[in-house]
Amino acid sequence: MTKFMEILLYEKELKAIKKSNLYRQRTIFDENLIDLASNDYLGFSSNELLFKNAYENVLKQKYKSPKASILVNGYSTIHKNFEDDLKKANHFEDALVVGSGFLANLSLIEALVRKGDTLFIDEEYHASGILATKLLKKEQVILFSHNDYRDLENKIKNRSSKGRFVIAIEGVYSMNGNIAPKEIFDIATKYDALLIVDEAHSSGVIGDNLLGIFDYYKIKPKKNHIKMGTLGKAYGSYGAYILASKEVIEFLINRAKAVIYTTAPSLFDMALANESLKYILSNTNELKTKIKIRQEIIKEYLNIDVKSLIVAYEIGDNKKVLEIQKKVLEKGYIVGAIRQPTVKSAIIRLIPKIDVSTNDLQNVCNIIRI
Repeated sequence: MTKFMEILLYEKELKAIKKSNLYRQRTIFDENLIDLASNDYLGFSSNELLFKNAYENVLKQKYKSPKASILVNGYSTIHKNFEDDLKKANHFEDALVVGSGFLANLSLIEALVRKGDTLFIDEEYHASGILATKLLKKEQVILFSHNDYRDLENKIKNRSSKGRFVIAIEGVYSMNGNIAPKEIFDIATKYDALLIVDEAHSSGVIGDNLLGIFDYYKIKPKKNHIKMGTLGKAYGSYGAYILASKEVIEFLINRAKAVIYTTAPSLFDMALANESLKYILSNTNELKTKIKIRQEIIKEYLNIDVKSLIVAYEIGDNKKVLEIQKKVLEKGYIVGAIRQPTVKSAIIRLIPKIDVSTNDLQNVCNIIRI
């Protein structure tokens, strides 16, 4: 087959994608649109004070960029200070910052699941984790039904292995807003399994101190617990972190390829995320009140009981979901039109961000109701 024919194959597949109403493209939206689509849950992306404080912090440093990997000479006091603040706030022994949530999941799964170990991963775990499982032997990976702790335990019981068990879940699932059940934490303890919890969409949104699902269930981190989270959602920055025991963090530093062979995270992104963390810890009650008000509006207008800030309004039709998104855009708002393969059935994904007024949220709810 010639290279020209290979290109034609892409064109053919793209035509099929378009015909199925699954075509995606980059779009620069009008900045005056009221945003109810992004994961900027706390509205930090437009917080100038946090931005200025982070900028001034980086400006004080001799080097303004990381220059190299964290194991060469890219590690700075900005990285360390953020790690120290994270582990203190979340009550973990140690912390490690990484370049992105994708790299964090890749690091954890690729490095921690050793020969003979078995990974039990929720079927709706983020694509980065599912992709990372491809680096393991097929027989090492077992999917369990979404948030079904009974299915998880049955599969653990039926697994004969001399190696360790590793469980991977999310605190809040990005497409449906579901919160992982506490029973999964209990199962991890019962079977002495390593538990990886992706807190990308839960940290900053749920819990008494808005620190995520460990905080939500009042679970004191144990040696077998690992928490990872991204900084591009509630924290209004970019990058990610991993919280775990000192032994696990030390092992990742020595074995995780996505840590060893990548440039250290941006100094500005880390400084900005730390400003966001401090803001969350200092303004917890005010933020929680705003979150609760918006959850109550969603219940009243859409009859959906949400515990996070992700609303999945099921439509079930790819064409219809795009029509609703267009209708919302014409009214000056933006919501997500999520289709396969991201979700099994098309949804309007609405994010009741706390910087969006209650009136605007009510208006959007009225528009999308079918």
